[in-house]
Amino acid sequence: MFPSTPDRLSLALLPTPLQPLSSISRQLGSHRIWIKRDDLTEAVSSGNKIRKLEFIFAAAIANGCDTVITCGGLQSNHCRATAALGARLGLNIHLILRGEPGPESDGNLLLDKLFGAKISYYPEREYFANLKTIFSDLVDEYAQRGRKAWTVPTGASDGVGIWGYIHACEELRHNFKQAGIAPQHIVCASGSGGTQAGLTVGAVAHHLNAQVHGMAVCDDAQYFIDKVNEDIDEWQQRYGQWSLRQQLQISVIDDYIGPCYGEAGPEIYRTIEHVARSEGILLDPVYTGKAFYGMLKEVQKGTFGESGDIVFIHTGGSFGVFPHRNHFTG
Repeated sequence: MFPSTPDRLSLALLPTPLQPLSSISRQLGSHRIWIKRDDLTEAVSSGNKIRKLEFIFAAAIANGCDTVITCGGLQSNHCRATAALGARLGLNIHLILRGEPGPESDGNLLLDKLFGAKISYYPEREYFANLKTIFSDLVDEYAQRGRKAWTVPTGASDGVGIWGYIHACEELRHNFKQAGIAPQHIVCASGSGGTQAGLTVGAVAHHLNAQVHGMAVCDDAQYFIDKVNEDIDEWQQRYGQWSLRQQLQISVIDDYIGPCYGEAGPEIYRTIEHVARSEGILLDPVYTGKAFYGMLKEVQKGTFGESGDIVFIHTGGSFGVFPHRNHFTG
């Protein structure tokens, strides 16, 4: 038996369209590439995080919380979406950000401030060494003020957040039927693992008959295999065991991370420019640019067979392009 879906807020503009990338597909000459436009889930809260946050904010409110604390890098898409939605819902948002801000705010960080989020900055070493303590100290601090805080991990990737992309697979099933396609491969960027975890469960639960491939943008394949399993295990602990759990196959490709998380090589910037000029679609250097480039390289290697339909999940991140402006030639 499949676990019952928990409460969820209606925050995203759904369903998002599934579109063919006709120009890119002609250039490949073998596979048809389709793109699930989750960059269109909302205006400023756009991207994959809003699907997860529909469930997470519902849980926070149901538990009587008036504050949400979460974390990420300076240009975290997740933190920006959390700040925007918190402003919409009238919740206090506190962001724990990794890194030292520059003299001028840009991209997602600028939006975090515009949405009124409280921000605490930590150097990278301190952030990774003490994150659990930083969270607990902030929860205690808010409790002393008479407020109740809900904590959300990096990328909203946990046993609650993965419902966002379990649910999205039902939407994909209708997309595929409408387009008259039966893709065998679904590709997404993997940065915190939750989107891939949800897609992996949802593809089986909604009978998509497609393998989900996560393109790692940080860490290695084994890290993401472990993280996806961890999120799915937590999901089962919260909502009930699922008999098909053992049928899940987790595929992670970690050959296109580049220098490190948040940094990209010239091939990624050129890919972003190429897709923008060929299809009028904007990718970003941190997540979708790396994942799309990796997908194209794997097509050339024959990883996805000789032909067929491939679906790329556009997880958003457009605001993250602007801090990288100096890398583009246009």
